[in-house]
Amino acid sequence: MTLHHYVLIIHLLAATIWVGGHLLLAICYLPTALKKKDPHIILNFEKRFEKLGMSSLALLIITGIWMAYDFGVTAETWFRFSSGFEKVVSIKLILLLCTFICAVIAQLYIIPKLNIYNIKNMAVIILTVTSIGVAMLILGSTLRYGGI
Repeated sequence: MTLHHYVLIIHLLAATIWVGGHLLLAICYLPTALKKKDPHIILNFEKRFEKLGMSSLALLIITGIWMAYDFGVTAETWFRFSSGFEKVVSIKLILLLCTFICAVIAQLYIIPKLNIYNIKNMAVIILTVTSIGVAMLILGSTLRYGGI
């Protein structure tokens, strides 16, 4: 196996944790929290998942950029959209920025005041970040065939 293959394995494991954790939150915990109007269900999950989830996200960023460079998609070619690989990397970077924006909104505006009246705002953030994660996973899978 090559170094690239090991980096890919780390990337896939980190994606499993990041996307899987958000799917678990969105499918199992969020409906219960909304039904019971109990924001503590979400807060407890977030507290337990945060270290592992954020570590996974950091690994995803590092390994993703590493593999992009392995494929010849360097910072100079980001957002050119001229090849299948450049398109995938560029779209994933845009989605990463969207994830970051959602995280900032959640951390600064929603979570500090999370209650039964604004729990639906948190649901929107959770579903958005989960959807972005799934989209990034699907985009990454296209690289095996040259991207989109």
